Amino acid sequence: MARSGGWIPDSVDVNVPAAARVYDYLLGGGHNLDADRAVAAKVLQALPDGRQVAASNRAFMRRAVLYMLEQGITQFLDLGSGIPTVGNVHEVAQQANPEARVVYVDYDEVAVAHSQLLLQGNSLATVVEADLCRPEKVLNDPGVLGVLDFDRPIGLLMVAVFHFVGEDRKPREIVAKYRQALPPGSMMALSHLTADHKPAEMAVVVEAMKNSRDPMYFRSHAEVVPLFEGFDLVEPGVVGAPSWHPELGAQQSSPEGVYVGLGRVR
Repeated sequence: MARSGGWIPDSVDVNVPAAARVYDYLLGGGHNLDADRAVAAKVLQALPDGRQVAASNRAFMRRAVLYMLEQGITQFLDLGSGIPTVGNVHEVAQQANPEARVVYVDYDEVAVAHSQLLLQGNSLATVVEADLCRPEKVLNDPGVLGVLDFDRPIGLLMVAVFHFVGEDRKPREIVAKYRQALPPGSMMALSHLTADHKPAEMAVVVEAMKNSRDPMYFRSHAEVVPLFEGFDLVEPGVVGAPSWHPELGAQQSSPEGVYVGLGRVR
């Protein structure tokens, strides 16, 4: 059962903000609640260019998908995919290649419910409700295995997710387990918010998200780079989002605040 036009499952506590819905609001989406907008207001008060930072991250995702398609990858596993908005992975990929396959994975009930509505009738894309921090469960899910062929290269997307994963959950080990499941020639695109450029402002963001379903853990450049251990980094390496392959459509005026990179499985 669901409320409000089918996108708010009954199990959701509408008084508890969630990162997927806060991000949706910052991107200009319409699938967010009062609690999410209240948190977003605190974020924007501390970080007036917060919407631009979110858009810059979103733009990286698009460029990463296009880059992978250029390398011959036609199937994608999007972890922590959030609430689909215009220009999501399946739209970008299937516009370029109608045969592209996409599996979205998220543990947020609203994100999953809205994805199910959006993907109705699309036999090459699906959504799985699961926690990305449990790789064995994700990789063995029938929904994942029914769409993706693990004998061919896969594009793994970990976009704006690990700043919600504390060190106690061992993010490097999580990435390693996914890497080990990917065939050679696969690629991983990863982005991560940082406080390197605006430590005081980002401290306020952390405080604003502290009591949400998804508290935040910003990392420095030196802490993000090890997440690519075992991958061959694609040039220019781990850089600010605006600097990663701008020829694929970056906005040069985008603010810093997100480290991004793309690695290839050996």
